[in-house]
Amino acid sequence: MSPNASTSTFDFEPIQDLAIARANEFDVLDERIEWEKFSKSISDTDINPVWKSHIVIEGMHCAACAFQIEDVLKKTPGVLDVQVDASSHRANVTWIENTSKPSVWMDRLKQLGYKALPANDQALRDARHIETRRHLWRVAVAGFCMMQVMMYSVPPYLSEPEEIHASVLNLLHWASWVLCLPVVIFSCQSYWKNAWRDLQKRQVSMDLPVALGMAITFVVSSIATFDPQGVWGSEVYFDSFTMFVFFLLTGRWFESRLRDQTAGALDALMNAMPASVDRRSSNGLIERIAVDRLALNDVIGVKPGEKFPVDGMVLEGDTWVQEAMLTGESKPVFRTTGEKVWAGSHNLSQTIWMQITQLGESTQYAQIISLMHEAALNKPRLAVIADRIARPFLIGVLIAAALAAVYAWPQGIGQAWMVAVAVLIVTCPCAMSLATPAAMIASAGRMARSGILVRNLQALENLSRIDTVIFDKTGTLTRDVQRMETIVSAEGVYKIEEELPTKTQNWVDHAAALAQNSLHPLSRAIADQSNALLLSYGVNETPGKGLQGQVMLQGEIKNYRLGSLVYCEEWLGMGVIPSSVHDYQVHLCSETQWLLSFDGSDALRSDAITTISELKKLDVQVEILSGDRQKAVNTVARQLDISPTCTRGGVTPAQKLEYMKWLQLRGRRILMVGDGLNDLPVLAGANVSIVMGRSAAIAQSRSDMVVMGHSLQAVVHSIQLAKQTMRVVKHNLLWAALYNAICVPLAVMGWLPAWLAGLGMAISSLWVVLHALQLSRFKFQAL
Repeated sequence: MSPNASTSTFDFEPIQDLAIARANEFDVLDERIEWEKFSKSISDTDINPVWKSHIVIEGMHCAACAFQIEDVLKKTPGVLDVQVDASSHRANVTWIENTSKPSVWMDRLKQLGYKALPANDQALRDARHIETRRHLWRVAVAGFCMMQVMMYSVPPYLSEPEEIHASVLNLLHWASWVLCLPVVIFSCQSYWKNAWRDLQKRQVSMDLPVALGMAITFVVSSIATFDPQGVWGSEVYFDSFTMFVFFLLTGRWFESRLRDQTAGALDALMNAMPASVDRRSSNGLIERIAVDRLALNDVIGVKPGEKFPVDGMVLEGDTWVQEAMLTGESKPVFRTTGEKVWAGSHNLSQTIWMQITQLGESTQYAQIISLMHEAALNKPRLAVIADRIARPFLIGVLIAAALAAVYAWPQGIGQAWMVAVAVLIVTCPCAMSLATPAAMIASAGRMARSGILVRNLQALENLSRIDTVIFDKTGTLTRDVQRMETIVSAEGVYKIEEELPTKTQNWVDHAAALAQNSLHPLSRAIADQSNALLLSYGVNETPGKGLQGQVMLQGEIKNYRLGSLVYCEEWLGMGVIPSSVHDYQVHLCSETQWLLSFDGSDALRSDAITTISELKKLDVQVEILSGDRQKAVNTVARQLDISPTCTRGGVTPAQKLEYMKWLQLRGRRILMVGDGLNDLPVLAGANVSIVMGRSAAIAQSRSDMVVMGHSLQAVVHSIQLAKQTMRVVKHNLLWAALYNAICVPLAVMGWLPAWLAGLGMAISSLWVVLHALQLSRFKFQAL
């Protein structure tokens, strides 16, 4: 082998090893079993799967960082979309499995100077714990050195000119310089790293002007210490340097702690889930295993005081369960054998054994957490505006600092530099960037604890301005479960409790076979009228009209329709269905004849009257749009004291949407509250939409908020909190504007020392977060 060949071999192998080591850092996450822990599939096909991964990003401190991450990751091959929230340090990355993997875009983040960690991962919690301790050490070192430097700075301030000998004064300066070294090397480390990353990537974040201010202060003071007779003069600013470093670090630590109580509340919810549980095998052996190892149909035991880690059915025992997180109801509920229990709820009284029906991302609890994550990353309009302003504003800060230094140059080189430092620090737009997301995330967390899930943060701003609430009737203002009272067929009129003739009972069984394919309250009520197990085929539901499908009778399959009068008359024509049953709610017909009609009663929700009354006190107009008969709608309206002019019955989904648009064209801002498929168009078209927790999944996916319980009071509470949220946002933005309007001129004029600028910056950010935090303790008031 030639020497050149040998050299080539030895040169190549270390580089190859380095590349392998670098790749292996994230390669473990490229296994599907690993990325499924922090990702969910959002595609309908397995041919080209699309995943949405939820991660937490370390090293990010501001809106400019979030903007930069989004911009770069969106250019990564295989990445479709990126959403980054600066206030919670969380991100959603949507990527295509066939063209990308987590290691690809995570390594791209690492090249930018950030570190990505899977959300809710144990490594994330460990990393946060380590980073918190490291930050506290930085604060402690800065605080200790600041106190010592202040001791050496006090004598020159209190003494008369030339009272202290020049050599002694120089010694004090050298002592201060030495004490500043740990602050520069250790306490300021994160600022230096972030600033260097910005310079390398030709980007601007909020840490760049701050780091620049720190560097200028230390360098100017060092030169004055080394050469007190030089052109820079003998004035040093070590006391200002250590003070504003301490204030900035302390402010950032408090800010992160407060953020954990708002945006970080999601982690608290997930971390509260048990890590292990007792599992009973088929031979009766009980073992303690990790929750990650559980499988469907496993039998597990949950002790008093523990959370249920999965959804399941109670097999043995009975207990009281706290389901506040899932439903918003504060009162415990009793669960016994054969009843369902849900992940995230608390077992309060007795040990029970349960069989797993859903686990992992399929549980209702996991879906709630997923909705909250989505909400936190959907940026409201005001936050988007603030993010767009942040980057040009930071560039403006650098220009303003330079101009301020030129303006102050005649007063001395040292003074000019310190004026520039004060401008760099005091104008950092942290408070402006935090003003909107901090308030809205705190508000969304408060709503979640009350059983109201916010899917779209922008809805909070829209909700604060609504002046009209439109309710669907069936299943929204009335109870989910209705009761059939009367059945009419060609054989006669019968009360529901009467024994029906054989032929009429057969038609009831056919109607029930169709009805079991729908979640509509009327369908569920009809399905309960039969114990027969007839099979239905090809059943399709037309929102607002009814069901059409096939049922087998004596070996013969026939087509039927179950639904409104108009729906059945589309088949039969006018006049076939007896006029005596035209006011009945539901009809069953074949392609050639009318068979059966059902009528029932609506029972109002227990809090419906109170809710409508409180909405009126909020100066909100209440209307009802329903596909049910006008007679039934009028009955409910009278009970709720709603004007007849504000009620419309017998309307199709298209007619609901048309009427709502007519209102919007007249300047009305609409909140739509519904629960079913027939509400989908109007839910999508409303300014804000709320659905009840038992709604169809597709209805929940189109809504802005989901009420997990059954209380209509949630509608009033959401409006109250939305109005308070926007008041807090406006106060925060006003504070940020006033802070800059007052402090920037003072800094430019040289009247604001660097240490006071650092204190002002820290206090402004803290005030914004503290003011937002009050929303997490908001108390709903009866009107």
